[in-house]
Amino acid sequence: PNAPTDTVKNNRRSKYNFNPEIGRLRSALVTLEKLVQLFPDGISLKNDLSVGYVLLGNNKSARRVYEEVLSVAPDDGFAKVHYSFILKSEDMITESIPYLKDRLESGDPGTDEGRFDFHLGDALQRVGDKDAYKWYEIGHQRWHFASVWQRSLYKVVRLKAQAWWTAKETGYTDLVKTLDRNWKMIQDEALGEMGTERALFIPEDENVIEKGEWGQFTLWQQGKKTENSCRGAPKTCALLERFSEATSCKRGQVKYSVMQPGTHIWPHTGPTICHLRMHLGLVIPNEGCQIKCANDTRSWEEGKVLIFNDSFEHEVWQDADGYRLIFIVDVWHPELTPHQRRTLSPI
Repeated sequence: PNAPTDTVKNNRRSKYNFNPEIGRLRSALVTLEKLVQLFPDGISLKNDLSVGYVLLGNNKSARRVYEEVLSVAPDDGFAKVHYSFILKSEDMITESIPYLKDRLESGDPGTDEGRFDFHLGDALQRVGDKDAYKWYEIGHQRWHFASVWQRSLYKVVRLKAQAWWTAKETGYTDLVKTLDRNWKMIQDEALGEMGTERALFIPEDENVIEKGEWGQFTLWQQGKKTENSCRGAPKTCALLERFSEATSCKRGQVKYSVMQPGTHIWPHTGPTICHLRMHLGLVIPNEGCQIKCANDTRSWEEGKVLIFNDSFEHEVWQDADGYRLIFIVDVWHPELTPHQRRTLSPI
């Protein structure tokens, strides 16, 4: 009962640090909540508590604690940048920008990370502010990004950085030829599935849609076959089984993608430079559908494959009269070694 204050704090801090390591995040939060009650002026304790709430998906509690911190420590960079994430996730884009900008002035530990430059640039783009690219350049100069255009946060060094690719450049010409030759069969299975009530086409959950409707029907995810989906497209799945560069790609997907008229996808970058993305056109309106990757804008064609590295900024417009349907196949970046392909973690 008469233990010194520092001993109590260090003891509970050690208990908190241990619990997440053994998968007990909720127990860790109970410890932190008690610490905050014992030491209500402990800013770092409150910041840690808020991070824990975010990890559990409790943004409401995290926001409340960050607001408490910023009310007494308005220059705390850690609280600013994490508070901005919560605002941005709640579509309060404009409100999040000042907190993201200010965090670098604090010089606080944990504030100079690529994800913060990434989200600041993204927020500025969504409000139409051209300063976005200034912040992307800052991120590039700090070695957070490979370039202004290629902003993956999961980096593997010395891979060829190129936005658009030809089949020959990838080395996957057999796969591309197979997709080209069998596009009608792939189209038929997709259209057949669209005509059922099984609802295997589900809305895209990426937070990159400005307006419209965008659905997906996934056959492989992170190198794992989705058996239920493949029952809806058995011939397509049997075809893909021959190409391990796609089916073993733990940092990619194989899926159908349908986009309705009036859809716009914000400029955005994929999370990893470790795969290339193939788009096979299945149902393409005559005009109104375009994709821009880096500074080059292209259109899809039925029965033809487009190949690009989606870690480069890309943007999509669907202003046609009818839906656009494509087949997406992610493949390992051809310069990755067999060892890297085996050992890289899924994304």
